[in-house]
Amino acid sequence: MAEIGSLERRKLEKLLGMGSGYVLDFSDRTYAEFFIDFRVDIDAPQFRTGGDSKAKRMRTFWDIAPSHTVGKVLDGLIAYGVENDHLGDSNPVLIDDCRKIAQRLLSDQPVTDLDALTAIADERDFEVVAEHVREAIEKNQPEGALDRLHTFVNKFIRITCEPHGITISRDKPLHSVFGEYVKALRESGHLESVMTDRILRSSISVLEAFNDVRNNKSLAHDNPILNYDESLLVFNHVASSIRFIKSLEARIKAKSLQQTTESTWNDSIPF
Repeated sequence: MAEIGSLERRKLEKLLGMGSGYVLDFSDRTYAEFFIDFRVDIDAPQFRTGGDSKAKRMRTFWDIAPSHTVGKVLDGLIAYGVENDHLGDSNPVLIDDCRKIAQRLLSDQPVTDLDALTAIADERDFEVVAEHVREAIEKNQPEGALDRLHTFVNKFIRITCEPHGITISRDKPLHSVFGEYVKALRESGHLESVMTDRILRSSISVLEAFNDVRNNKSLAHDNPILNYDESLLVFNHVASSIRFIKSLEARIKAKSLQQTTESTWNDSIPF
């Protein structure tokens, strides 16, 4: 549940005009549509346990949804209210206080580098699996998406390896492909420290163990799934590694482009 104190609740309720059961200017239809943009079905039974009005469903949402999700919705509501002038006579101090509440809740993200888990190729299936992975974390259910995270990592690593001349085949396991990738980085001088090299090499065995998790402790098969805390550890390790690799690949690409530009410029000099 979102950690919102009693004073913070009063401020939010005042800002959103919840005293009479409403929330801003929303009808039931537009209220549901607003929440759908944040992957929340506010009409679902779990949000009606405290009552059916929009304000009562909002209070129940605060009680049961993860902090990060509540923060995103509140941030969106404040932006909507300001843009459409629906915050009534709310003073700037109250608006600012409520924004700070939303930002505090937003900072409570169970996977620090979640934004790194995005598709790096214009492929529909890649984009869909990336969206499902992020959605699981936004719902605070990492154990339910380990199989999709494994699929995402497979796609990401194989696409990343192609420019390095690494042969990709369906029969080559993920950890073997990643091992060749680390070797290519090392031999090309893209790694500046021994420690980075060792961290990446240790990820080879981690990815091999991920195969076992996917096959025996995820919803890929009829298995007892991995517990929440260990699933969250897997997600954080993978997301952190993906973020680093994306940053490294961007640096490699920029360096290659600079070298090509300098070579072209030098070749154009007539003396």
